Amino acid sequence: MTAPLRALATSQAPTAIYPRTPVKSVAATPADAVSARSIVTFLTPAERQRVDALGQGSYTTVHRESFDDILRDLRSQPVSAILVSVSRYQQDHGTQVARMVREFPRVPAVALLTGNEARTTQSLLALGQRGVQTLVDARDPAGWRDLRQFVNREVSTTIESVAIRRIRADLAGANDDCLRFFDELFLAPMSLTTVRQLARRLGVVPTTFMSRFFRAGIPAPKKYLATARLVRAARLLENPGYSLTQVAFLLEYSSPQSFSRHVMHSLQCGAAEFRKTYNGEAMLEYLRQRLILPYQQQLIAFAPVEVTPPWISRPALVPARRPDTGRASPSAVSALA
Repeated sequence: MTAPLRALATSQAPTAIYPRTPVKSVAATPADAVSARSIVTFLTPAERQRVDALGQGSYTTVHRESFDDILRDLRSQPVSAILVSVSRYQQDHGTQVARMVREFPRVPAVALLTGNEARTTQSLLALGQRGVQTLVDARDPAGWRDLRQFVNREVSTTIESVAIRRIRADLAGANDDCLRFFDELFLAPMSLTTVRQLARRLGVVPTTFMSRFFRAGIPAPKKYLATARLVRAARLLENPGYSLTQVAFLLEYSSPQSFSRHVMHSLQCGAAEFRKTYNGEAMLEYLRQRLILPYQQQLIAFAPVEVTPPWISRPALVPARRPDTGRASPSAVSALA
């Protein structure tokens, strides 16, 4: 039995970890413009304007004209939520909506109600039967606030945000430098694939960056980056709509075979077995148990990104001046030599 649509209750949303990005309304945007903080919509023109205004500084909206376009977006980039207008929904959209919900269960689909029409009840029932279980009633101003809070909650529950919170809890009291490194493992775009790229993003010389891990007796940064990428891969693969090939290319592996080799090297299992065995939460737990908790004390004292040598911050020595000539005294000069 299909669960009915449930109205979204007003509640205080938790603070999202991700930095906020400006809103962007797009009628026909290439798939690569959709970001992890995007909501993809199927709305009327009037609803688009309201949703765009609501999203200022919080999320990006990408407006589509068909569910085929939405499915292409879902397969090509992570999306935070899908917003479907009750007014625009037609019965012939049912098959596509059911497929969208079935193939991407990790992406919440939300019905947006903004008006009273003769077929509103039928459309709501049809959306519920197709698997859309959340309703935002925006006929009241409070509904728009509920929508914004809902999207912010979804952003704060992405695997990246969950990982950052848990690792920060594991490393309570750690150097900000160390926390920044772990934050960047999950905040960096999926196109970041090498330690050299990560070091440049952090503003440190790659060779210096890597040697600090070795000297501290901590696993190499390559190991942390590779495992963090597998956490993201495992979360994406929770959606049946993603194939192993699509996930490999989303994460910028050179080929599906390269992704399979990476999985085999890291976990001693094939890509298909990886998909069956690990979801995002399980892979995050693997990272914590293998790479965080055993090295907790070293990591808390670790500063992998610090780029200013300690001697630069020392106060400069100023030679003493002879009161009669204004020249530096010989003793001061010898002290500086």
